[in-house]
Amino acid sequence: MAGFRNGRGRDNREAPQGPPQHYGGGGQQQWPQGNGNGGGYGEPEYFGDHQGRGQGQGGYDPYAANNPGHTQAFSVNPDDGDPYAYTQGATYQAGAAPAGPIGPRLHWKDLLTGVVLRPAPTYLQMRDYAMWAPALIVTFLYGLLAIFGFDGAREDVINATLSSAIPYVLTTGVAVTVSFFILGVVTHTLARQLGGDGAWQPTVGLSMLIVSLTDTPRLLFGMFLGGNEMFVQILGWATWALAGALLTTMVSKSHDLPWPKALAASAIQLIALLSIIKLGTF
Repeated sequence: MAGFRNGRGRDNREAPQGPPQHYGGGGQQQWPQGNGNGGGYGEPEYFGDHQGRGQGQGGYDPYAANNPGHTQAFSVNPDDGDPYAYTQGATYQAGAAPAGPIGPRLHWKDLLTGVVLRPAPTYLQMRDYAMWAPALIVTFLYGLLAIFGFDGAREDVINATLSSAIPYVLTTGVAVTVSFFILGVVTHTLARQLGGDGAWQPTVGLSMLIVSLTDTPRLLFGMFLGGNEMFVQILGWATWALAGALLTTMVSKSHDLPWPKALAASAIQLIALLSIIKLGTF
C-alpha cells in the first residue's frame, strides 16, 4: 500500500541543512548522502516521483494542489471568481426530486377550461397538485351519460322501468370512473418506467379529465343523433386524436419527458379508449 513508510509528516520532507548534529556520547551522526534522485534515503516516500525540491527552487512540487494525494481548497465566496466556489445552487442534482410548484393551485373552473384550451401551462402548473374532486365528479357524470352514446344500450335504458334504469346508469358511471382511473395509473407507471419524474395523483387526475372532456362532444351528439351517424363517427375520431395529443402533452409536462416517450406512455390508454368507447359507437 502506497503512502508514508517511516511515519514522518510532510514538514520533514526536506533533508536538514547545516552542520552535522552531535549526540550524547561524543559520537557524530549526519544524514546520509542522496541516492542520486535528489532526495535522502531517510526521507519519507509519497505518491509520485518525489524529487526532494520545493517549488520555490524551480522544481516539481509533489505537494502542490491537484497532484495525487492532495486536494485544492475552494472558496465559499462565489464573488471572488473561484469556479469551485460553493453556492446554494451547487448541490447534487442526480436523483433529486423535481422542483416545487411553479404556481398556485388552479380553481376548478380554470382547471376544466385549461385542460382543453390552455393545455401546456395548465398541465405544468398542476403537475404537483392532486385534483380528485373535479376528476372524479366529471368522470362520473360522463359515465352516467356514456351509456346513452350507445344505440342499443340507450334503447334498453329508455324502455326499462325507472327502478331498473337508475341502477343500470349508476353502475355504468362507477364502472367508467374506475376504468379511467386504472388507465391513468397505467399511463403514470409507463411514464415512470420511461424515465419520468412526475407524481401519480396529478397524472391520473389530469388523464381522467382529458379523456372525459374530449369525448363529451361526441357523446352529446350521439345521444340525439345516434352513434351510427357519419358526423358522430367523424367527431369521434377527431376527439380521439385530440385526446391523444392532450395526453401526450400532459405526460410530457408532468414527467419531463420528450414527446415520443410521452406518447408511448399514453399508448395503452389511447388504445383502450378507442376499443372500449369509440369503436362501440362506430
